[in-house]
Amino acid sequence: MVIVNKLTWVPLMLLVMPRKHVSQIQLWSSDLLTRMGNLAVDMGAMYAPNGFRILSNFGHDGMQSQAHGHIHVIGGTSLGPYA
Repeated sequence: MVIVNKLTWVPLMLLVMPRKHVSQIQLWSSDLLTRMGNLAVDMGAMYAPNGFRILSNFGHDGMQSQAHGHIHVIGGTSLGPYA
């Protein structure tokens, strides 16, 4: 599934996640990642046609705020070298 995450530091942030609970590491070690990656690219191209970034955070030190595995799609502005 894909949801819109309302943030102020970037115009577009979508969260792509499976309905079934999996950890971030389980997600990246599974066949789900290919399907979710394809969906993330499709949604990024649709909602940020001038470019977007796909990223994922792992654990507290990696700034992961939710234990449920997910992928971020950010865009809608020039992101520069780092977001």
